[in-house]
Amino acid sequence: MFQGASALALDAKGRLSVPTRHREVLSATANGQLTITRHPDGCLMIFPRPEWEKFRERIAQVPMSAQWVKRVFLGNAMDVEMDGTGRILISPELRAAAGISKDTVMLGLGSYFELWDKATHDAKEAQALASEVPEAFRDFSF
Repeated sequence: MFQGASALALDAKGRLSVPTRHREVLSATANGQLTITRHPDGCLMIFPRPEWEKFRERIAQVPMSAQWVKRVFLGNAMDVEMDGTGRILISPELRAAAGISKDTVMLGLGSYFELWDKATHDAKEAQALASEVPEAFRDFSF
């Protein structure tokens, strides 16, 4: 289970250093093989390959009425491997799709990560914190 936020910067070639605390798990469970794709909310999703395969199977079963969502996830998916220093290359196409140029926020969300442009993440998080608590959390005890 991945969790937590990391502020990261892409290098000049578009590479991202995976946080050290996640590298060992990703190497052990996925041999450093990851899949990156777009998310409709404007970020990127980064999956360890075994988790991507499960997600891909679920998306493949989506009905034709949701074909565009299927295209967003599957049509933009790119397989990458961590290099010897724990870096992954974020393709120019995926960087452009998520509006990522340099500063990012990587969030661990259980079985996968989200990668956000830092300014976009900060704005969306502030908006979410300023709005009403979603219905799903109304009866949730903190």
